Amino acid sequence: MHETNPLPEICGRICPQDRLCEQACTLETGFGAVTIGAIERSITDEAFRRGWRPKLDEVRSSGKRVAIVGAGPAGLAAADVLARSGIAVEVFDRYEEIGGLLTFGIPPFKLDKAVVSTRREVLEGMGVKFRLNSEVGRDVDFSTLVNNYDAVFLGTGAYLFVDGQLPGQDLPGVHAALPFLIANMRRLLGTATENDALPELLGRRVVVLGGGDTSMDCVRTSVRHDAESVMCVYRRDEVNMPGSRREVKYSRDEGVEFVFQRQPLEILGDTNGVTGVRVAQTRLVDSADGRSRAEIVPGTEEVLPADVVILAFGFLPEPPAWATAQGIEFERNGKIIVGGVQRLPQQTTNPKIFAGGDMWRGADLVVRAVLDGREAAKAIKQMFAAQEFEAQDTADTAATTA
Repeated sequence: MHETNPLPEICGRICPQDRLCEQACTLETGFGAVTIGAIERSITDEAFRRGWRPKLDEVRSSGKRVAIVGAGPAGLAAADVLARSGIAVEVFDRYEEIGGLLTFGIPPFKLDKAVVSTRREVLEGMGVKFRLNSEVGRDVDFSTLVNNYDAVFLGTGAYLFVDGQLPGQDLPGVHAALPFLIANMRRLLGTATENDALPELLGRRVVVLGGGDTSMDCVRTSVRHDAESVMCVYRRDEVNMPGSRREVKYSRDEGVEFVFQRQPLEILGDTNGVTGVRVAQTRLVDSADGRSRAEIVPGTEEVLPADVVILAFGFLPEPPAWATAQGIEFERNGKIIVGGVQRLPQQTTNPKIFAGGDMWRGADLVVRAVLDGREAAKAIKQMFAAQEFEAQDTADTAATTA
């Protein structure tokens, strides 16, 4: 499993197998698929329980050093592959623990943080060094990493929330999903600061706007904070909902109410707080990209009562100034540019720097971030091999000339 997936115990827990590997299973007829996720999780957990760890006895140091910015799934996957090839790896991350959103965005009822801690132990045992509480651009100069290491991998994720530009979204009681989840996790870890404010949800009516996996994390977290009621509002129907079907089922089982085909129009309230969300019914119409588009039905407006509103419309990558200063180019939507005809897989417009995960794809699945980290590490190894061949060829030419 480690040969194909650097984080099998994590993907086995949080990947939406119901619409990925298990959906593609030839036995799938509704609930007939081989339980691939559970098998992956069980095998890896048992291996760790027995004390099995990657064997690197025959690995020899290459003399190369790689800096990784971001200890999320892409960065961890890259670190694993590089360490197995004798390449020294140092991972820099602004958070106090590794994992990125694996630790701070995904609630513990969905991913036990002991699993992430075990992965840290495994990677450190492989020689990977973590520089936590170390933010590039604040604590570490990015140019220093570029100059002092043989290559750099960027996996900084997508943390800029999609702004729905709803009237009233600045009212007291309105919260962005990611800060809400991070504050909750830091409270549980005992590392919360004054900036990690968690709203009081006891006996409150909570409305979460959005239909992705982050929305499911928010509704299930709200239930655990004893909200009086929790409602998830999504502009399309359930079939077109991007969130995991399994997570939707778990949420329903826990008492969450789903309201489909409702477009949020305005958050209502005053200086004392939120009172409701004004929505309109939608109908789905075909669009050019093949996915149904939600169109408002005139004359169908209504108000959903609410005391707390959580915005979960998605997240975008945000190009850091320190990256552009190193000749790295980004798309207009903020996604980093990698690969292409003249570049290796995951290689940016600065040939020494590689990237992957959400900062390239936008907010996406953990398993795809893991794939990017793995492929970037392979490309870095390929670059090193080419450099060694070129250096040897130059030396041979010089010897022949002499």
